[in-house]
Amino acid sequence: MKDKYCREEQRVYKQIKSCKDLIVYQKAYELALKIYKATEIFPKTEQYGLVQQMRRASISVPSNIAEGYRRKNRKEYIQFLNIAYGSVGELDTQVSLANDLGMLEKNDFVFLQSLCEEVSKLLFKIIKSLKQ
Repeated sequence: MKDKYCREEQRVYKQIKSCKDLIVYQKAYELALKIYKATEIFPKTEQYGLVQQMRRASISVPSNIAEGYRRKNRKEYIQFLNIAYGSVGELDTQVSLANDLGMLEKNDFVFLQSLCEEVSKLLFKIIKSLKQ
């Protein structure tokens, strides 16, 4: 029983070695990948419109998490997390717009919207905790 507890404790208290160990980064990265795949089937007329906007916003989220993390300064880290938080809001709007224009399959829309919300909530919690 003691060994099981010790292993669990080690797992929970595992030291974070990079931003890639953060759940919020992993979810944001997954979101960017899913956006790229979902926008592959958008009309060619949107290649330099909505496709480009959605891809840039999605890339901005994990990129800003990573850049802020590497700054090793709490104030700057919070600033970059706030930028990522704004990008998720932008992306959520674009996902809704793409859905309303009939460019997304219903299941893709539901998944992407849910993932945007999850990343947004995680970012909000991290920002709030870092400000304390």
